Amino acid sequence: MNSLGTFKNEFQKLGYEAYDYDIQDEFGQTDYVCDLFVDIEEAYQNRESVFDNIKQTDTIIAFFPCVRFEDQIQMAFRGTQFQMKKWTDEQKLEYDLKLHRELSELYEVITKLVIVCLRRKIALIIENPYSKTHYLTKYWAIQAKIIDKDRTTRGDFYEKPTQYWFINCKPKYNMILEAQVWNKKKTIENVHNKTERSLISSDYANRFIREFILESEDKQC
Repeated sequence: MNSLGTFKNEFQKLGYEAYDYDIQDEFGQTDYVCDLFVDIEEAYQNRESVFDNIKQTDTIIAFFPCVRFEDQIQMAFRGTQFQMKKWTDEQKLEYDLKLHRELSELYEVITKLVIVCLRRKIALIIENPYSKTHYLTKYWAIQAKIIDKDRTTRGDFYEKPTQYWFINCKPKYNMILEAQVWNKKKTIENVHNKTERSLISSDYANRFIREFILESEDKQC
């Protein structure tokens, strides 16, 4: 799944084959444009899908949509968002039904993605925001293996606490003996563009790959 090309490009710089799969190609970095949600369902039903081309020696990194799992959505469920101030109770409840359907759909897809990879013995790493009230933190049978509470310490623009699930693999915890790159810090609350809010710096991606994904003898500077 797409990371807007950042992780793909850093893997390639380190000498690995890497490809982006996504339903859109906003940045011209998507190698295979496809509806991954459809492919996950097809693979779950043991039908032909893009997963047939993925080997047990491969690793999937999924930057899964978090729009219905994050803390902010709780205000929408409670009807307390500012733009809902003049809504009637009926409007709020109708909106609750819509939100819950979308939440349920995303929960099913991400859970089926993990089941598909468990069945096929494919290594899978899933990224999503972290908080104690994040939906997957509270209501999922799998716990995150890494919680990065401040991404700027690994060279990212945003502090933005992030969690990572490792399926069929374990984080390596390699020691990176080099000076830390410090990019100019941005405040997530001041960034309104959804795509820009989801960006990860190349420095962060490179360091994360070498620290947690590659075997120690394979990591490169």
